[in-house]
Amino acid sequence: MSNNIASKIDHTNLKAEARRPQIHRLVSEAQEYGFASVCVNGVFVADCAKALANSSVKTCAVAGFPLGAMKATHKAIEATGLVKDGAQEIDVVAHLPNLIRKDVAAIKDELMEVVKAVRAANPQVIVKVIVESACLMQEVDDAEAEARIAAACQAVRESGCDFIKTSTGFHSAGGATVEAVRLMKKHSQGIYVKAAGGIRTADDAQRMIDAGADRLGCSAGVAIVTGQSAGGAGY
Repeated sequence: MSNNIASKIDHTNLKAEARRPQIHRLVSEAQEYGFASVCVNGVFVADCAKALANSSVKTCAVAGFPLGAMKATHKAIEATGLVKDGAQEIDVVAHLPNLIRKDVAAIKDELMEVVKAVRAANPQVIVKVIVESACLMQEVDDAEAEARIAAACQAVRESGCDFIKTSTGFHSAGGATVEAVRLMKKHSQGIYVKAAGGIRTADDAQRMIDAGADRLGCSAGVAIVTGQSAGGAGY
């Protein structure tokens, strides 16, 4: 089970206080355990890409993180810079008010600007879209929650992105839930699902995979694959 889970994990450190020695350890652990990628803030991308140049582990970077509240053009510029630094995967935060309104056209317009810029820099880059599913699903009935998730999936798919992702791990509404992942999988229709936020144990990870997650974003990757205690609440 551990090896299967390891290959699905984006080994993550997105803390504002993260330092280079911590990121170097993240890279070493990702190589040791065979994680899918390391997921880091932009300042560390070039170093990670260089260190992972001869590895199967990919370099993943976040854009528009964690609020998603800047213009699409600015997200596109940031994402392009990350790709030029060596990022092979981009996790971009979508504008939350558009998601809450189920405004598929507005979501698509934003994401297409990002995708067009990123793919011009490197056509092989994977783009994942963070939608803060916990926020979309709070304080509404089940039908509205599902309608919001379905609209988000439609926009992600039609914009040409590759993954829909639950959470930044920084929103007060919370992180990934089994129900959110299940709904994303139900409405994915050709895109992949990444669960992130609050995945701390092997049991957590397996529940997300069983619900339909293709990738997991977590800072507790080593604890998950070794059965150690992760401690804390973190990403």
